[in-house]
Amino acid sequence: MTETTPTAEQFWEDFYRERDQIWTGNANATLVREAADLTPGTALDLGCGEGGDAIWLATRGWQVTAVDVSATAMQRGAQHAADAGVSIEWQRHDLMETFPEGTFDLVSAQFLHSPVERPDERARILRRAAEAVAPGGSLIVGGHAGWPTWVADNPPHAVHFPTIDEVIEQLDLAPGQWQVETADFVTTPSTSPDGVAGERSDSVVRVRRLA
Repeated sequence: MTETTPTAEQFWEDFYRERDQIWTGNANATLVREAADLTPGTALDLGCGEGGDAIWLATRGWQVTAVDVSATAMQRGAQHAADAGVSIEWQRHDLMETFPEGTFDLVSAQFLHSPVERPDERARILRRAAEAVAPGGSLIVGGHAGWPTWVADNPPHAVHFPTIDEVIEQLDLAPGQWQVETADFVTTPSTSPDGVAGERSDSVVRVRRLA
């Protein structure tokens, strides 16, 4: 981290303060696809942003702990949760420094990409996420497989999007203790802020802890 590079907290606070609302409030499709049929229990939502995923899980009966580095994002999430009539535990963490305690039946890590990512940051967080999965529980990792087609020729940041094989390697799963249940690419329509139609490709990995 250079002197001119903002910390994760500074970057994401500035990001969320730019507008009153950044995201749609809907849950990420990668999470919905993989978690819709899971039996509700305890859930940990890493990088919860304004709370769309956490609220979706809570409305389905999950006991959710939602985590983000941005206090502004979580304040919005808490208000949205109150409006939706659901209870969520909100915790602020820089996941390279601190991590929620305990284990969970579901750990969700959706689109943990950052322009100010430190060396090995995402891999370290994903390994810690795997450690937080209870026996019989699941970890769902959704990520971009590349920039949307309408911005691919002029990306706004230099970000590496890991392949599915890289994600599974980063998780460092102990042999015989995990089962890979999903390892897919998902392509969906995507429209730029200026109305340019295109598509985006995302990856989704779901693993279940056997023991």
